[in-house]
Amino acid sequence: QVQLVESGGGLVQAGGSLRLSCAASGRTFSNYAMGWFRQAPGKEREFVAAIKWSGGMTYYADFVKGRFTISRANANSVYLQMDSLKPEDTAVYYCASARTGSIVVIASAYPYWGQGTQVTVSS
Repeated sequence: QVQLVESGGGLVQAGGSLRLSCAASGRTFSNYAMGWFRQAPGKEREFVAAIKWSGGMTYYADFVKGRFTISRANANSVYLQMDSLKPEDTAVYYCASARTGSIVVIASAYPYWGQGTQVTVSS
């Protein structure tokens, strides 16, 4: 079965950096887009970034442009490099695999999800 496992979350001061990793298995991931979403307490899950596995095209939410970078490596790893972190970036971050090879920004287009990793940014 498809499994996505995130790691790399933690506590960091404002202005700091974290690198999230997503290890994927159980699917030919090169056929599908991958995304990162986040959910803060009391808020809905929101799109952060996505990447087309084939070709590497990326797309970002406006609030992370210039600070976060999504990338992929080999056949089953996706990363989210987060720099210049702000307290408002505090959330549980989720890795997800889309049902299509095209970049999509809505959560319902992603049938497979990891368990999430907590990112906390202190001021």
